[in-house]
Amino acid sequence: MSGQDQEIEDLRAGVSCATLLERRAWKLDKTGSTRHCWKYRCGAGGLVIVNHGGLGWWDPRSQAKGDVFTLAQFLEPGLNFGQVRQLLRTLSGIAPSFPVALAAQKEKKPELSPAERWTARRSLTRGSPTWCYLARTRALEVPVLVAAARADVLREGPYGSAWFAHRDAAATIVGIEMRGPEYRGFSADGDKTLFQLPGRLPTSSVPVTRLVVCEAPIDAMSLAGIERLRTDTLYVATAGGIGPHLAQVAQGQPVTQSAEHHEGDDVAGQAGPVQHAAAALVELPPTGPAAEAAIAPCRDLRPHRHRHRSTVDAVHPDCPSSPSLATLRQTPDCHQIARCRGC
Repeated sequence: MSGQDQEIEDLRAGVSCATLLERRAWKLDKTGSTRHCWKYRCGAGGLVIVNHGGLGWWDPRSQAKGDVFTLAQFLEPGLNFGQVRQLLRTLSGIAPSFPVALAAQKEKKPELSPAERWTARRSLTRGSPTWCYLARTRALEVPVLVAAARADVLREGPYGSAWFAHRDAAATIVGIEMRGPEYRGFSADGDKTLFQLPGRLPTSSVPVTRLVVCEAPIDAMSLAGIERLRTDTLYVATAGGIGPHLAQVAQGQPVTQSAEHHEGDDVAGQAGPVQHAAAALVELPPTGPAAEAAIAPCRDLRPHRHRHRSTVDAVHPDCPSSPSLATLRQTPDCHQIARCRGC
């Protein structure tokens, strides 16, 4: 073997590919490296894997690979073989220091407020996945979906889910309750107030004197469908807890009226809800100084659910004259429905 050939072998064995990369400002990606493969990065797109204990290398995004000589020409394509030998002579015997590359921090997108997220979602459209989930899977009545869309308390979420609005006293969206075929939750940065579905049109002069309280918006909309949206009723859902917002509504304080749906919505021009009545859950007090307690029927607020009864039967569980669900569906006139004492 000639002297030049021996020098080539000595440089190939004595100069680590990692050392050459480090002299060109490449740094080790510690989290992406293993004992036998060292991942080096440079800038936003440079990536080289060093293997065989520093004797070899390869580029995962191309077919380039080889020893320290080919790496030098890969980093500086303009160098000839003699210039590469001169460069490697200065690095012979120098061990790599393995400088750690700082992990690239992803820019966090500014989090949108519940109101901004609500505005970005599409209004309810007939035949959409959300519509099919509510109308078919959950069997909600079409007039109720129309009323919820017109009141802008319901919008379409991703993957066929439904979004239900929670507003504050200023009618601003402060929270979003989400329910879909395979998901249920609440906006992480939102506040739980009340989902409010009025049984009347925004232009109606009928006062709200009756409050129906449920746990979830779909429960409230289901009862609204059974009752065929009474004009004197506000259907609300607490999202699992009773807070001060419910107390304010029950004490007869002004109820926030949601904004009307804009004219371009698919359901905005459909027929209005049919107005009939059923048994009351909470009677709101009349306005004036002589107003009585807010919760009148049966002297306290009773849950809308019962283990062995339908939603309507559970309104007054201790009332012997509470109508059955079958009777309620067959009764067109609210005055024919028997009520318990104090209702």
